[in-house]
Amino acid sequence: MTQHTASSPRPSDDPKVTLRSPADLAAALPYLCGFHPDDSILMIALHGERGRFGGRARLGIPRNPGEWPDAAVQLADCLVTGSTQRGARPDAIVLFLVQDPAAGESPGQVMERLRPLAQGLRVACGSLDVPVVEALCVSAGRWWSYSCPATECGPPEGVVVPPSGDSVMAAAAAYAGIRVRGSRKELEDRLTPPPAGSPATVAREEALDAAAAGLVPRMLEHDDSDEVRRTTLKLLKEALDRFKAASPEDDGPIGDRRDDTLLSDDEAAAMILGLQDRDTRDRAAEWMDPPHTDPALRLWRALARRCVEPYHEHAAAPLTLAGWVAWSAGDEATARVAFGRALHLAPDYTFARLLYAAVNNGISPEPLRRYLRRRRSGQARRAAILTARRGPAGSAGRGPGRRSPGARRARTRR
Repeated sequence: MTQHTASSPRPSDDPKVTLRSPADLAAALPYLCGFHPDDSILMIALHGERGRFGGRARLGIPRNPGEWPDAAVQLADCLVTGSTQRGARPDAIVLFLVQDPAAGESPGQVMERLRPLAQGLRVACGSLDVPVVEALCVSAGRWWSYSCPATECGPPEGVVVPPSGDSVMAAAAAYAGIRVRGSRKELEDRLTPPPAGSPATVAREEALDAAAAGLVPRMLEHDDSDEVRRTTLKLLKEALDRFKAASPEDDGPIGDRRDDTLLSDDEAAAMILGLQDRDTRDRAAEWMDPPHTDPALRLWRALARRCVEPYHEHAAAPLTLAGWVAWSAGDEATARVAFGRALHLAPDYTFARLLYAAVNNGISPEPLRRYLRRRRSGQARRAAILTARRGPAGSAGRGPGRRSPGARRARTRR
């Protein structure tokens, strides 16, 4: 079998792992994703003679088999086109189909049921002149290969996936400081509001209704929109400081529940509505460096969990910010889940779509980080200059040719 080389993102002393068999690939799957995928199609680009891993594309397995042909074409095109745009067209692709059995279904039946999907994906990739060199189904802790006969790659009942800590990939990941962050569902649950109908959900919907009624008309007015932006950023900074001071001992659901208590329904609703303004969201994206990183990620998660129906689409802004901060911190698994959920709720949300494509294609977040740092420094300099011109009384520096803010507003109204 072709050797596939996986490299960790460690900037120095970079360990490389050679995966020589379908069993190695099956064991490496959680480390390739950063989490335990479920109900997923995962395609990974390979480059060069040794099959170095490159960009990847993931999609939930459509429930309706009638949607499989279109999904196969779109996913193959997404991976190949995205890799080519980066200047590295894939030489081959590795495919994973991951799904646990439904009630009354065996893992082997899952494998057979998904076989047409695997074949459709192989055909779609082949039509783009990129072969699928390995296609695996993983279900209930067992794997099968669609690419070779059962007599060569395992028995009909499948092969048990070895414990995650026993593989060579696990050793390399531990060395590189990479950890697997539970299942995709567990990561999504941390970004998802509670079920509808609970008392907390009703109260949050009422708060969002009130915030929408009060803020949306003001955000549409030029004179008021700047003030809404300033107020939102002030609320966000105050909440960020609160999250910094209350660092949770548990980085999981228990910590999330504690974070939820740090926000009142009214202020959370005001921040969610305010973040629908692009400039406000972009200013908030500057909080991606320490000591803001962890508190900001927790704040964006908490706000995403407040976006109950019928305000689910409003979660696209905090979800994208959560993904951006996670990606900036090197947590690509959380970033992919956050961006994916944002696009599930708001498919046309450009910021999420661009960042999701970047992280899936292996692009570094550092150029965007540098841009945001420069912009933040420039804004700080301009604010200092304006403060110096105004003077302590707020009137110095206003020459005879300048109108007061009130006069300018009056002139605008005329």
